[in-house]
Amino acid sequence: MTTSLASVIKKLLVLFLIFSGLFFAKEFLIPLCIGGILATLFLPFCNWLEKKKLPKGIAVFVCLLGLLLLVFVLISLLGYKISELINDIAVLKQKSIETVTQIQKYIFNTLNLSIEEQYKILKNEQPSYASMVQIMIGSITSFLSSFILLLVYFVFLLYYRNHIKTFLIKLTAKSQQAEMQEIIQKVTSVSQQYLFGLSKMIFLLWIMYGIGFSVLGVQNAIFFAILCGLLEIVPFIGNITGTTLTVLVAAIHGANFELLGGIVIVYGIVQLIQGWVLEPLILGPQVKINSLFTIIALVLGELIWGIPGIILAIPITAMFKIICDHIEPLKPYGFLIGEIQIPKKESVFVEKFKKIVKTKK
Repeated sequence: MTTSLASVIKKLLVLFLIFSGLFFAKEFLIPLCIGGILATLFLPFCNWLEKKKLPKGIAVFVCLLGLLLLVFVLISLLGYKISELINDIAVLKQKSIETVTQIQKYIFNTLNLSIEEQYKILKNEQPSYASMVQIMIGSITSFLSSFILLLVYFVFLLYYRNHIKTFLIKLTAKSQQAEMQEIIQKVTSVSQQYLFGLSKMIFLLWIMYGIGFSVLGVQNAIFFAILCGLLEIVPFIGNITGTTLTVLVAAIHGANFELLGGIVIVYGIVQLIQGWVLEPLILGPQVKINSLFTIIALVLGELIWGIPGIILAIPITAMFKIICDHIEPLKPYGFLIGEIQIPKKESVFVEKFKKIVKTKK
């Protein structure tokens, strides 16, 4: 009994040390992890270029250009739609003033604080413009340095991928080298499947939200469709956040209850299609994490690494699950993290849909 208790304590201590290390090394690990995941996404393209007799250095450089082009397209698309949204800034400003006035009246009636006293409190609480500018400059500098470092990791991880793979194989015992090679291959393929699947999912969500919001007559429907799709990077929370923002902005523009209810209905229909058709069809069961551990991963990711941790939580957990599935002592943990297997009777609809898609192809 004492031995088993000591073993549990040791495991908890190791777990605590791992999470502490992740927290204190976040400045180093966040760009490295994002660069590694993006390198995994571009790995098939890089391999294809090298098979076409292109030198490795040039192939990696082409992948870098592809990544920068993708980032530029996304920023341009969002920037264009945000510029359209800014055209309505006068309406939003007027509505905001009316809302603030109502809040001030409520505070005066409830807490008996005059408007002058409220302004004094806000003035004392607000930081100075100099400190705000300093924080902004610091944030921009930190972001740019992290982005450049991310690109550097992306390039060198792609270039030295075979070298790193050989190192990991050499690190293991000869009897386990074949198993290590299989683990590396499956982790890479599953991470690619997850990232490609997520990209397809976001694209399809753009289409569904775009159609739904446009039919309803939501102002800046395409912008909000793109926003809701991109926020799919954060499961559960992302779509809800995007839909909530859509409802709030529509309400500020004076939308009636029918329109607001329609936005919520579109969200429900899209989630139904996503959960029952798109996720089983695109992501597959091997990269599925159950809802409980999805939430746990998101919470831990935010606690340890903030917003980047939320974005990285799911792909890293999916990779960890695959490692657990292929190492005997860790298999129970892989089972615990994974989704419950759907009985055959419940998966008939998905199977039929797959057959229809294959037939059309």
